[in-house]
Amino acid sequence: MNSADFKSTIAEGENQGCGPLFRAQNATPKPLKRQLLEAIRAAGTIARVDIAKHLDISPATVTTLATDLIDMGLIAETEIARSSSDSTRGRPRVGLKINGAAAAVIGIKISDRGNSAVLLDLAGKRIGATTLPAPPEQRSTEEIIEEIENLVVATLASAGLDRSHLATVALGIPGMVDFDAGQVIWCPFLTEPDIPLRDLLQQRLGIPVRIDNDANLLAMAELWFGAGRALDNFAVVSIEHGVGIGYVQGHTLQRGGAGHGMELGHMTIQINGALCRCGKRGCLEAYVADYALVREAHTALAHPFASTTSPTEMLEDLFGRAKDGNEAARAIFSRAGRYLAVGLANVVTMFDPALILLSGDRLRYDYLYAEEVLSEYRDLTQKPGRPSTPVDIHAWGDLIWAQGAGALALDHATERLLG
Repeated sequence: MNSADFKSTIAEGENQGCGPLFRAQNATPKPLKRQLLEAIRAAGTIARVDIAKHLDISPATVTTLATDLIDMGLIAETEIARSSSDSTRGRPRVGLKINGAAAAVIGIKISDRGNSAVLLDLAGKRIGATTLPAPPEQRSTEEIIEEIENLVVATLASAGLDRSHLATVALGIPGMVDFDAGQVIWCPFLTEPDIPLRDLLQQRLGIPVRIDNDANLLAMAELWFGAGRALDNFAVVSIEHGVGIGYVQGHTLQRGGAGHGMELGHMTIQINGALCRCGKRGCLEAYVADYALVREAHTALAHPFASTTSPTEMLEDLFGRAKDGNEAARAIFSRAGRYLAVGLANVVTMFDPALILLSGDRLRYDYLYAEEVLSEYRDLTQKPGRPSTPVDIHAWGDLIWAQGAGALALDHATERLLG
């Protein structure tokens, strides 16, 4: 079954599922049983004959694998309503769906503004969520672990479940993360570097844990639940307290050879430039992230902020002044937007994605993606006879970061459940 046919099959169903719509390319093939389960989850509900076409296997093989998954309690049979164009009479078709109650996972986002978590069943349906405040200052490893454990307890309570229902917990955190080793190399709000956070959490929670850079998990959210489900390749650029990127190629999140992912925010764009919070100078983040805008506001605006004013309050004040026509405030956002245009142009030059998605809380500051910014980006990337890579704005709510972590948790839980 080709891509268009599979998308059409899914569109006819009531439940459109979650997860990439197509198999990962240029990767080690997954066992057929896992491919079948993931195809069912992506479709929501799907007939056996359509799975056979999609996976290019025989109907008999589908029947054998599906019987095993039904016996394991991971999928179940369900009726598929006939479409309005189907004039065939008789009983409804029998299809397959994920048994959501077979397992649950939690996805978590930790930051220096607030912590959030979502509880997903095996089908990817959200069945619980929690948002808790976080201190704006640096924290120790033990404090972070306690915050994560509190999120797990509260999120399970929101759905009336206990830890025995959990298959995996996944965590997104800003900074430099070694996914393969489960190690936080550097995080802007952690007091220690090189923390084996995955192993420490597994010891505390008694549950398998996965950790990743939060920008990677924003890309996972798009790949599993958003605009990236049907795209072969795309990039998600996040603008929040920092600047991050997640890149998908061949329907698969790319983390690089060392598992560290990509650090767009720490790409040097100005030699000996502004000081970045990572300790280097001239990083893109040092011109676009919230702390960069606050730094500029301190020096450019006529009166200083009170010592008790929070960075968020400073940014809101700065944005309000820009909207009211204050030239200094407008110039701060304009300069940040121009640097962002350069960063986006570099993404296109390096990866040639089919689409760039801009996401993150700071996108409410529309000066960062004003027409003059996107025009400059197009000028930097346009080639004769070829249009620039499109840029879409996806200003999701804060829970989407945790939802992306939930996708990572589902992926790992599926692997474990199938042995």
